[in-house]
Amino acid sequence: MDATAEHTEKHTEKQDHPRAGRPARITEVDALRGFALLGILLVNALMMAGPYGTGGVVDPDASALDRAAEGLVQTFAVGKFYLLFSFLFGYSFTLQQASAARDGARPVPRMLRRSLGLLVLGILHAVFLYTGDILMTYALIGLVLIAARDCSPRAARLAARIVYGCASGFLLLLGLGSLLLSDAETAEADAGLTAGFAGLVADYRGDAASVVRANLDQLPDALLAVPMMGGFVLAAFLTGLYCGKLRLLADLGQDRARLRRLCVLGTAVGLPGSLFMAVAAAGALGPRWTLLGAVVGMVTAPALTAAYVGGLLLFLRTPRGARTAALLAPAGRMALTNYLSQSLVMALVFTAYGLALYDRLGAAVVVAGALLLYGCQLVLSKHLMTRYRYGPVEWLLRTVTLARLPRR
Repeated sequence: MDATAEHTEKHTEKQDHPRAGRPARITEVDALRGFALLGILLVNALMMAGPYGTGGVVDPDASALDRAAEGLVQTFAVGKFYLLFSFLFGYSFTLQQASAARDGARPVPRMLRRSLGLLVLGILHAVFLYTGDILMTYALIGLVLIAARDCSPRAARLAARIVYGCASGFLLLLGLGSLLLSDAETAEADAGLTAGFAGLVADYRGDAASVVRANLDQLPDALLAVPMMGGFVLAAFLTGLYCGKLRLLADLGQDRARLRRLCVLGTAVGLPGSLFMAVAAAGALGPRWTLLGAVVGMVTAPALTAAYVGGLLLFLRTPRGARTAALLAPAGRMALTNYLSQSLVMALVFTAYGLALYDRLGAAVVVAGALLLYGCQLVLSKHLMTRYRYGPVEWLLRTVTLARLPRR
């Protein structure tokens, strides 16, 4: 997740005016980051609310409304928004390089300190709040960006395509291989998984110690998922690096025809894959199709993510979009604070840290609550960003990155 929201040169007249000696921000980048917070929140809320989450095991007690809510999140959010954050992480990496150059500082020590800061935050996040943390993945895979910092834009784009192709090919083979299993064999494996749900529910409803214990017990499985998604994260990093080196986000904002093509092609490729994933996850095709559905959803997710980027950039160029950007951008400027505070609020709602409502609320109620939380974050972020340059966690991470207190 892109936490630093660095500054860059002024590309459009719509950007905020810089203070003395500081480059202006790209409002569209902040708005994209603020928009991504919504998708991340919807997915994580369902994952933290109960053992079924948005996985392939169907909750037998879910109502039709709950299934509809899960299906919408599965189709339009799962797998898309962490890629958007990954892309922005790579894009902002180039801005951090430029910042170090302006300060006359060596970029590598700065970036290594930042990776270490993200890793520590990620470990604390996973142990105490939510095992589905992405910060550890970003910290570790971000080392590749440091190694590739001086590559040409063409090399970054080629590397992104190779990594994406290899990751997609491997996972598609894995998903197709799952079809060799019978529905009975897959159902038996699912039954073994659900057998542990009762203990998980008891732990999350127990006390603070049992919550931490449950998180630690799940952490190895969460870490095993990193290699599966790591290839797509790296591909998104490299794509962001390519676009950042060429400042393409600002340039694309002026090319409405290209953005429209991006929307159309991205939707045409990404939406069918997402629908297939949602149908498979709902159990409509049988248990053995669940893994292949998830793989197809992962492989086609970058296309729908690209469509979101193109559509939002087009919208932000309209008068109504400019007003929306003014609402989204402050949340994007303090995205790391908002990301972690989302997990904190949900932990207080769903675990024994607070209300202990784990596995007690339907998906529709959880989604409605997540939307309410997101609205509150937009309002609070706008209030804070009119008074401060950084969010609190951004300030902490920047202090670690610079090895000194940031200038106001």
